[in-house]
Amino acid sequence: MQEGKSFQISKHQVLQAYKCVKANKGAGGIDGINFEEYEKDLKNNLYKLWNRMSSGSYFPKPVKGVEIPKKNGKMRLLGIPTIEDRIAQMVVRLTFEPIVEPLFYDNSFGYRPNRSAIDAVGITRERCWKMPWLIEFDIVGLFDNIDHTMMMKAVSRDSLRHQ
Repeated sequence: MQEGKSFQISKHQVLQAYKCVKANKGAGGIDGINFEEYEKDLKNNLYKLWNRMSSGSYFPKPVKGVEIPKKNGKMRLLGIPTIEDRIAQMVVRLTFEPIVEPLFYDNSFGYRPNRSAIDAVGITRERCWKMPWLIEFDIVGLFDNIDHTMMMKAVSRDSLRHQ
């Protein structure tokens, strides 16, 4: 761990996260900063982000809300984080995902790396010839309604260490 730092995050992790976010492209957030602007002082921007994240003083900015139409004619609010916040989220993802991914059931497809809704449909199509029943499970508004205290307890460092 870096001396005087609360969290073990390397500068390399922040750079790797930046490269992933850049590859995904996407629009800038509420701060109006796009990739071109962010890259004008890339080294300093990434250093400041690393410093705040590793010291525990990082706080995300508000998310830009953009309404997009759904197939049923209704609108869905899409949140667009700033580029800096997307990099910070990617640092967390790249650190957290390898730890928790092995804990998921093989039958789980939602928001998993290298798994898609099309994969889930393919498995369902294959299994429908083997089973006389089907269970569909979709949690609408999960992150709006989940008990965040329980969720944080489930993903705590101590909890994951005892798996």
